[in-house]
Amino acid sequence: MITEKGHASVLKNEFKEPKWKRAFIFSAGGILLAAALIRFLIAAGNAPVLAQPEPLLGIQLRYAVLFVGIVELLVALICLFGKQIEPQIRWLVWLATNLIVYWVGLLLMHSQPKSACWGTLTDPLQLSSGIAGDIVGLVPLYLVAGSFGLALSLWLPKDRRTGRLAKARESANRRDAAAGLIKMSCPACGSHIKFASSNLGQIICCPHCQQVITLRKPDLLKMVCFFCKEHIEFPAHALEQKIKCPHCKMDITLKEPI
Repeated sequence: MITEKGHASVLKNEFKEPKWKRAFIFSAGGILLAAALIRFLIAAGNAPVLAQPEPLLGIQLRYAVLFVGIVELLVALICLFGKQIEPQIRWLVWLATNLIVYWVGLLLMHSQPKSACWGTLTDPLQLSSGIAGDIVGLVPLYLVAGSFGLALSLWLPKDRRTGRLAKARESANRRDAAAGLIKMSCPACGSHIKFASSNLGQIICCPHCQQVITLRKPDLLKMVCFFCKEHIEFPAHALEQKIKCPHCKMDITLKEPI
């Protein structure tokens, strides 16, 4: 008898997102958190320029800086503590897009970044010159380029990765069939178990939940395609898998019939 846990883990590890993507998101979160804290310090200061109107937003610079700091803090928390990579990337791309639009607006108005709410952070840190100042000055470029690069690497090949995963599952199912293995779901905990066809009818303890179960062939479930309304049959262990409808070829998720 073979549990499905190990097999599923292999497929998951084969197609999971590269570690560098998580590393960039985490680094972006740390940078944005630091930037937000610096902006809060700037907004709490007594610099005369803070009483002037912000070039694009038209409100007092102090409040504009505070608003940008709050936005950066929210995105930083999403990057540092979020669990799903796609929403994190969407927020980073949204922030990067707003930064680009803002800087283009400043350029068209011939305004200086020092008088803007999304201006340079080097002055408060007294790093306006030298290597350290240059590094801090390149941080926005790092965030913008990294965010859009990450979005492209994640979204453009999505269909290709989905197809590769489907092919891997199909190949694994063919190998199981050739080896005489049957896959069923535990009726108690829903975990997958693979066993040799010669063991049909045996009573065992589920290796996952230890409940007593009988090894049997999986029952086929039926559902109706959301698009073409044709009927589809599939084994219980395929629930929640994404496939192409065999009739209309649209992408669907296998759901238990209501």
